[in-house]
Amino acid sequence: MNSKKIHKVLIANRGEIAVRVIKTLRKLHIASVAVFADNDANALHRRMADEACPLGNGALKDTYLNVQKIIDAALDTGADAIHPGYGFLSESPELAEACEANNLIFIGPNAEVMRLMGNKIAARKIAVKHGIPVTFGMMGSHDEILAQADSLPYPILIKAAAGGGGKGMHIVWEKSDLQPEMERATREAEKYFGDGTVFIEQYIENPRHIEVQVLADHFGNVIHLGERECTIQRRYQKIIEESPSPTLTEEKRRQLCETAVKLCKAIGYQNAGTVEFLVDNKLNFYFLEMNTRIQVEHPITEMRTGIDIVEEQIRIARGKEIGWTQEAIAPQGHAIELRIYAENPENGFLPTPGKVTAYHEPQVRGVRVDSSIDGSCTISEAYDPMIAKLSCHAKDRPSALETAQRALKDFIIQGLTTNKAYLWEVVKNTDFVENKLDTGFCASHQEALLKALNDSRKAQNVNDIAASFLIFDFCKKQLEQQVENVWEDIGYWRYQMQLVVDVEGRKIPVSIGSAETGRIEGKIDGAPFRVEFIQYDNKQLKIMLNGRTETVYCSVNDEQKTIVNFHGLNFTCFRTDQLNDTTDYSCKESVNDKSRLVSPMPGKVVKINVKEGDEVKEGTIMMVVEAMKMENNIVASGTAKVKRIHVTEGQMVDNKMQLIELESPFSPQ
Repeated sequence: MNSKKIHKVLIANRGEIAVRVIKTLRKLHIASVAVFADNDANALHRRMADEACPLGNGALKDTYLNVQKIIDAALDTGADAIHPGYGFLSESPELAEACEANNLIFIGPNAEVMRLMGNKIAARKIAVKHGIPVTFGMMGSHDEILAQADSLPYPILIKAAAGGGGKGMHIVWEKSDLQPEMERATREAEKYFGDGTVFIEQYIENPRHIEVQVLADHFGNVIHLGERECTIQRRYQKIIEESPSPTLTEEKRRQLCETAVKLCKAIGYQNAGTVEFLVDNKLNFYFLEMNTRIQVEHPITEMRTGIDIVEEQIRIARGKEIGWTQEAIAPQGHAIELRIYAENPENGFLPTPGKVTAYHEPQVRGVRVDSSIDGSCTISEAYDPMIAKLSCHAKDRPSALETAQRALKDFIIQGLTTNKAYLWEVVKNTDFVENKLDTGFCASHQEALLKALNDSRKAQNVNDIAASFLIFDFCKKQLEQQVENVWEDIGYWRYQMQLVVDVEGRKIPVSIGSAETGRIEGKIDGAPFRVEFIQYDNKQLKIMLNGRTETVYCSVNDEQKTIVNFHGLNFTCFRTDQLNDTTDYSCKESVNDKSRLVSPMPGKVVKINVKEGDEVKEGTIMMVVEAMKMENNIVASGTAKVKRIHVTEGQMVDNKMQLIELESPFSPQ
């Protein structure tokens, strides 16, 4: 194959992976072209790229999933190649074929092998043909599968044939749940992958999830870069990955990696890919699927091997041999990646789109951050809620976990709820540290993890948080406007000022005795305090608090309340003597009123299962609201009659809008 030149690459993606690809393109002195939907007009990937092409407004199918728009953008900007990243069109044979038809280089495998391995049913058949172990599986139409409902080996797993990332995947524990879960999985598969085909396979309880990173060129060379364990998951999506797997023996590691290479050679695979396996408690492994693209968790492999996988992707796409031999690969140390999501672990990990008011990445040795943002911005409900990936590398697993704990503490994201503090508790958890894991870890440890999170918050000195808030609050206008002397307008005063600081709902009485030249002193909840201003820069406030130096982060949200990050945890604070002009104080029905149902978050109504006058009972799914690639069931909490439906399918809703109004089924007419 003749070598091809690449001078300009269009990235058919957004968020942190688009930023990641741009960084390698800069290193290789290759120009970059970003694409962006209207709601991404100020996104980091758009600002970083050398050029940017708008995709307009509308649903994903009209923007990032529109193959023709992507091709047109590449041709209009004179790009030589397209890098699809992961997600979106990364495993689209149609995009690969369109690139070939328009003399563009697709930085990924060819359409034929992508189609072969992108469909989980076809991939299983290939694995069986080449003697690679798989679990029990069954393909067929809905009717064919339902006809076998009595004989299936429950629990089983319904999976989208063209899927990935946990979308369209549902566990069925008993026969009665088979039909509704198949319908739900089909609907999700059609929405996210344009293909509603599903299949079932045996669900292995308490498994490990381990994958192998491979590189393959056009000359038949295939190498692996070691394995990654991705066992820690929620909603079937990975949140923590580490390499090497702390579970495998050296012999099993060799077998697993050689099996991945064997599969890739058998199908003539080219470019970067990942072969995924389930591993049971006896270390038997079963082929799960192959992702024909770069993987979300690739940074930890790069940190251990020193190999830039995106650079190798480009090299292979140009028709060159892989730049490494298997013998030359010598992974070093241990690496762990933690995915930072805009979501609430205390509310079923539901996404929490909204405004980021402060953002600061940790500056810790051995730490890498791949992020979709670089400061204050809005996280949209239209996309996946992942904000950033925090990767930590050290000499061994205990050291890597220590680095991760420190980095999580120093990673500041304010304005919306994230899973950062939850991840902090996971990596400190005894069972996690001792590698007592399976893919149900988050579910089985949820109560303990949330208690630990709550205990960590309670352990913080609430008086110190209140004092930190006060010195910021007294001069926040000057601080935010970068006035040189923030105390110029305050001057000196001395009298007993009484006020109350609300810290996360706890009312803290404060008596201020005096304040002058960057100092406040008095009593908080009866205890003396003294806080002195040192420095403020980019939301970072350095103070002297009761004789010791503290660094806190302070920002103001849309409700004009101050978020104080104290020792790595966010606390919402405000003074009860200050009126809040932005808060809605009007009387309204409580969201706890069982007759008044609202969405758990902003999103789109995708299905309404009831009509006015219908009687429902506890557990009835009345409506489905989609937000941030996640379907949320609106469920009746008891027996009732549907009095009124306030929305229609396809309508966008927020978390204050009433969706359905219920009444007692025995109400007089």
